[in-house]
Amino acid sequence: MGVPMKNIRNFSIIAHVDHGKSTLADRFIELTGALSARELKEQVLDTMDLERERGITIKAQTVRLTYKSLSGEDYIFDLIDTPGHVDFSYEVSRSLAACDGALLVIDASQGVEAQTLANAYLAIQNDLVLVPVINKIDLPQIQIEDSLEQMEHVIGLPRSEALLVSAKTGQGLPELFEAVVKRIPPPKGSPEAPLKALLFDSWFDSYRGVIVLIRVVDGELRTGDKIVLMASGAEYEAEEVGYLMPKPVKSGVLQTGDVGYLIAGIKKLSDARIGDTVTHRNRPTEKPLPGFKDAKSMVFCGIFPAGESNIEELRDAMEKLRLNDASLQYEPENSPALGLGFRAGFLGLLHREIVQERLEREFGLTLITTAPSVGYRVTTQTGETVEIHNPAGMPDSSNVTVIEEPVIDAVILTPDRYLGGLFKLLEERRGVQKKMEYIGPGRVLLAYTLPLNEVVFDFYNQLKQLSQGYASLDYEFVGYREGPLVKLDILINGEAVDALSLIVHEDKAQAIGRGLVERMRKVIPRQQYEVALQAAIGKRIIARETVKPFRKDVLAKLYGGDYTRKMKVLEKQKAGKKRMRRVGKVDIPQEAFLAILEVK
Repeated sequence: MGVPMKNIRNFSIIAHVDHGKSTLADRFIELTGALSARELKEQVLDTMDLERERGITIKAQTVRLTYKSLSGEDYIFDLIDTPGHVDFSYEVSRSLAACDGALLVIDASQGVEAQTLANAYLAIQNDLVLVPVINKIDLPQIQIEDSLEQMEHVIGLPRSEALLVSAKTGQGLPELFEAVVKRIPPPKGSPEAPLKALLFDSWFDSYRGVIVLIRVVDGELRTGDKIVLMASGAEYEAEEVGYLMPKPVKSGVLQTGDVGYLIAGIKKLSDARIGDTVTHRNRPTEKPLPGFKDAKSMVFCGIFPAGESNIEELRDAMEKLRLNDASLQYEPENSPALGLGFRAGFLGLLHREIVQERLEREFGLTLITTAPSVGYRVTTQTGETVEIHNPAGMPDSSNVTVIEEPVIDAVILTPDRYLGGLFKLLEERRGVQKKMEYIGPGRVLLAYTLPLNEVVFDFYNQLKQLSQGYASLDYEFVGYREGPLVKLDILINGEAVDALSLIVHEDKAQAIGRGLVERMRKVIPRQQYEVALQAAIGKRIIARETVKPFRKDVLAKLYGGDYTRKMKVLEKQKAGKKRMRRVGKVDIPQEAFLAILEVK
């Protein structure tokens, strides 16, 4: 491109969900002329329909832009778009590691939210220069003064540094472009050193194999170079290198400080793991870039085919989806109640929702998913520690000495008028308060330690309900904690349905068991015979409900006569129903599994 390294700016836009990050990225692309007016559409960098519908970014994208500053010099802007949701915080941290600075976008009508804070901390950990941007100043109900106050008090950025813009109308954008040039530092690195490049994103293309996005930290990468991916040890040859502008443009070489794409005939996404270091095979760098870790599944659930779909179609769809999403883990599972399916692990609840929706939408499948659970650590009598991802796999209680559950640190930002309801919710969910402070007029920051298991069940919906949608949540996994946990089984006609079993806190087992069988009584269809629904801990039944049978009026054709005639007919009906119950099979609808999610 003929631009010196000192004129390159690698930066990212970080924000809470719906604060205008994708719109601001659109304006950058539009005003630097990277796409013609005909090619432009809203949320250019959000390539999935799902991303556009939900207004969230799921996959990080990148785009190289050219900008002529007021001084007349040409600059290269490498804009690295990051996912905006807590589930993808590892991907966000790797994308930020590829940057030298970040635009921290705050919605002028909503102020600092939980993920604004979390992403700002991530950026500070990566030693990035933050440029605060107050967006949406064209809206009538804005509170610029409050937003500046919160930014100064909570994040610690001086209000004098904030830029006021409207990504929608374009107001304040020329000043923002100049601020990127003046405030964000150029890349550092040695062009003479061995190649060291950070792999911060990858996806599968059915024609080219895996395409990876890299930031060259030291050295340079040319087409035809023999390369090694250090974490997986896989060796390849660079077939094509170039920039995304936002369409791919071949360049033949990526130099120190550049952000671009690499195609090397990689067949498996698991070889190109996010956070890995790319180096030359013949002249490797001494040590990889820090911060690499494997994506760890936090939430698990069973996925089973239903309706017209079969297991082969589901297996095929899971394999194809795994090509595009390396963080999706799954293994075959056989459930007596639901047949053959898969036990899948996800980064979080949003990730689970997105995977299910993509399977149903892109592959036309009908699915039953069991209630989400978290991974527990169980220590047995023999001193062995095992990870349990499925409540059905829990060892017998007599063989268990310790059960540990995953714990998270949650940050909630809320207007103070909703504190009463939120305190009650957090106490019910076994939360332990760590901090509470006012961060501005009428706005409170709550820091709590919570078991992840309590957040999986309807927590987010209740938080939004109690705060009329104003509270925001962000969390991070901090480790495991021992707790008095028990396995709760649901029995239908005396038989345990493994897919409905749960691991719950001892004190809540009775209430959850009772709530569950009550809900299931309403959703399980009536049969010709009585269906008993029971909740049990081990051999002890703690709750029971009965689905009443259909009854044909067998006495209708009897007129008069002895009472024993009626009794004889009723006894015959009773015996028939008993025999039916022995051989009858109760179909469990999807609503029964969803009932678990709604148990308070």
